[in-house]
Amino acid sequence: MTESNQLDRREHMIHQADAGSVVYVGAGTEPRTVSVTQPTTAMRLAVEHGVPGIIGECGGQAMCGTCHVKVHDEYLGDLPEPNEEELDILDVVITDRDPVRSRLACQLPVTPESSLVVDVPDTQY
Repeated sequence: MTESNQLDRREHMIHQADAGSVVYVGAGTEPRTVSVTQPTTAMRLAVEHGVPGIIGECGGQAMCGTCHVKVHDEYLGDLPEPNEEELDILDVVITDRDPVRSRLACQLPVTPESSLVVDVPDTQY
């Protein structure tokens, strides 16, 4: 199986998150589930728990694109629409952008009641 096919297969696997958790699906690693104990963002949660691939250089200001993720389809409707600043940064991320699923994790609110599954790219640079 080629590397491209492996990535396509990984991105299309079905992962589910229980309420109060975020599942980070990274290339070459097992999915990582992190519990949400207080309202935060998917980026802050990942950085605080050492999730590989989420860097967040700008500290969550939607200015750097180093927290680019692809939200699994079934969770898109639970999230706020991206604003113009987020869309501008997504236009210049180095990894492949999905016109529907690509988001900045710093702009994705998560709470103890919510659930979310995202694909994390191999690199943010």
